[in-house]
Amino acid sequence: MGRFSGGPLKIFHGTATPGLAEEIANHLGLRIGDCGVSRFQNGEIQVIVNESVRGDDAFVVQSTCSPPNDTLMELLILIDALRRASARRVTAVIPFYGYARQDRKTRGREPITAKLVANLLTTAHCDRVLTMDLHAGQIQGFFDIPVDHLTALPLLTDYIVGKHLEDLIVVSPDVGGVARARNMAERLGATFGVIEKRRRRPNESEVMTVIGEVKDRTAILFDDIIDTGGTIAKAAHALIENGAKAVYACATHPIFAGEAFSTLAEAPFEEIIVTNTIPVTMPPEKTEGLNVKVLSVAPLLAEAIVRIHEDLSVSKLFE
Repeated sequence: MGRFSGGPLKIFHGTATPGLAEEIANHLGLRIGDCGVSRFQNGEIQVIVNESVRGDDAFVVQSTCSPPNDTLMELLILIDALRRASARRVTAVIPFYGYARQDRKTRGREPITAKLVANLLTTAHCDRVLTMDLHAGQIQGFFDIPVDHLTALPLLTDYIVGKHLEDLIVVSPDVGGVARARNMAERLGATFGVIEKRRRRPNESEVMTVIGEVKDRTAILFDDIIDTGGTIAKAAHALIENGAKAVYACATHPIFAGEAFSTLAEAPFEEIIVTNTIPVTMPPEKTEGLNVKVLSVAPLLAEAIVRIHEDLSVSKLFE
């Protein structure tokens, strides 16, 4: 494998994001580490590392996306296998950090799964975590190991700038994403707004009020994830009803669960812009007329991996 100034570096991956891992390895001029992930007859996960990693700096690329229980367990078992094989350091590269939406107790007898997963990674003897656009930035504080938190914001804004859109307003589909929308608006030199909504039950929302002047403007709906698509689709309809001349959707993590494709296809989007932190597979029968642009985060993650490996500043990536 490759030798950088920090010594030997190796890239491994589970079954969640093999394409992204290959892209990262190509950017680094490396091959993927020889590792097999399979299942026993009863469904238990089996991992075999087929090459020596003794003294190596190992990076495991794995989003904890659908099916989240399997991909999370794969990640934990991969980390354990590399640790027991005497890797010098094991870094979990988690482009999409699952179970992050339960990051606090909003009522009695609720779990805090974002903290639970952090504990599991630490218990598996992961040395550090590299992730992107956490659902809430304070999740970094749930870890007792170093966390490098990247953002796809520059990648997404550069793409929007390249489209030469006029009269822009960046809109958060809910109050919780105001800071996110403001950051994008500042980068684009645009105004920003927010949609106030009330959630009746998980994955269902009701649009209440559009805050901000959207009439005759091109609106960019910006969120960290698109799950079932219901929230952002209703937000798009609300913007059009309030006079927006065009609506674009923009998000880092394309979960696209349930009937997301059908829901999004029926919404008035010019384009839906996402990244490949989660693989996007679009069934043709549900995506007619749906324009989805997938941007690759591989160059950003590859550069961060090199900086971690060589003990350089990761924050320099955003200066």
